[in-house]
Amino acid sequence: MRISVLGTGYLGATLAAGLAQLGFDVVGVDTDKTKIKSLSEGDVPFYEPGMEEVLRTSLASGRLRFSTELAEAAEGAEVHFICVGTPQRRGENAADLRYVDGLVDSLAPLLRRDCLVVGKSTVPVGTAARLASRLRELAPAGAGVHLAWNPEFLREGFAVADTLHPDRIVVGVADPADEAVLREVYAAPLAEGTPWVATDLATAELVKVAANAFLATKISFINAMAELCEATGADVVALADALGHDQRIGRRFLNAGLGFGGGCLPKDIRAFIARAGELGADEALSFLKEVDAINLRRRERVVELARAEVGGDLHGVRVGVLGAAFKPDSDDIRDSPALTVAGQLQLQGATVNVYDPKAMDNARQLFPTLGYADSALAACRDADIVLHLTEWREFRDLDPARLGEVVSCRRVLDARNTLDPLAWRAAGWTYRGLGRP
Repeated sequence: MRISVLGTGYLGATLAAGLAQLGFDVVGVDTDKTKIKSLSEGDVPFYEPGMEEVLRTSLASGRLRFSTELAEAAEGAEVHFICVGTPQRRGENAADLRYVDGLVDSLAPLLRRDCLVVGKSTVPVGTAARLASRLRELAPAGAGVHLAWNPEFLREGFAVADTLHPDRIVVGVADPADEAVLREVYAAPLAEGTPWVATDLATAELVKVAANAFLATKISFINAMAELCEATGADVVALADALGHDQRIGRRFLNAGLGFGGGCLPKDIRAFIARAGELGADEALSFLKEVDAINLRRRERVVELARAEVGGDLHGVRVGVLGAAFKPDSDDIRDSPALTVAGQLQLQGATVNVYDPKAMDNARQLFPTLGYADSALAACRDADIVLHLTEWREFRDLDPARLGEVVSCRRVLDARNTLDPLAWRAAGWTYRGLGRP
């Protein structure tokens, strides 16, 4: 089977390399010539553990190549995966579908024989049905062009494993023959016992956004509990541990802290709210507005705590910031809580120096006025307070005694609650966590 992957960003590049690893002949297509050149040379334009090895192995096998020619992909492949972005529409909550719509409008006239187009982009429910009609209308092959929806569940930092060994595969199909094709594509993970869920198009579209909404709700719930813990002197970490023993709840993602960010979760829940409103079901998702508000409030809270820790005024205060990426094992800074906090501290008069193991170049492009250092020690040199904002292992493994030798004052605000309070206090630090005594 020959497969094309249309769009070679984070999702598309990982999928293309992964499918080639599974034995398929794959062409990845993008309009960005620089990106295509980089991928063709085996260089990954983003940081993802294990991705470079999979990419280079797949290229060396001859099963993977990259191109800017959509016509070449349309002619040569039987299955086409749509992997373009669906960002938040400027000034609105709704998803911006211009890239998905533009790709379908460009691809369809090139489809002269029967094929299966598979959407993986995260889209508002109802999009797939509309695109299926559009494909039949514009494609020379007409009704021979089918559409299925196969939502992605990649976690940044684990994307290679999630591609090769997914925890579930969801497909929305309108024809049993399309399910058979997708079972062939995913034969390897299915042989490993990966759960398979075949459903209609609308349900498949909802699965991804519903999963993200549930995850966001769980994170914001424990952060709301952290607010109550701060008001009462309780310990949110102990609270989360106790809740986690309840099998109906579970401990995962009950870590109070700075909240979620990135290119998916925030914009997806906002698009979900917007779509519910369009469908006349806005009350069903009204709780997600508070989920979003709680999440954004965590950033404000960290700035407030930092200001309080240094005496109520940030002017002239030197701040060492540990972390820029929105999560560890990633260089993604989209809607990064860490950089939002760093930027706010600077706006309130602080001198801010940032260090992140992988996201420095991206951070400099987005926040060029912040100071940047090439190590945690350098970022914290002469600092009046240190903020731990992204939970990289490197930061958890820091020696607080060694770091204490370079700072001006041993104050640390652990906005991710992953440092060891006992170890830091034993080294002479004033330790402050979110939702902790």
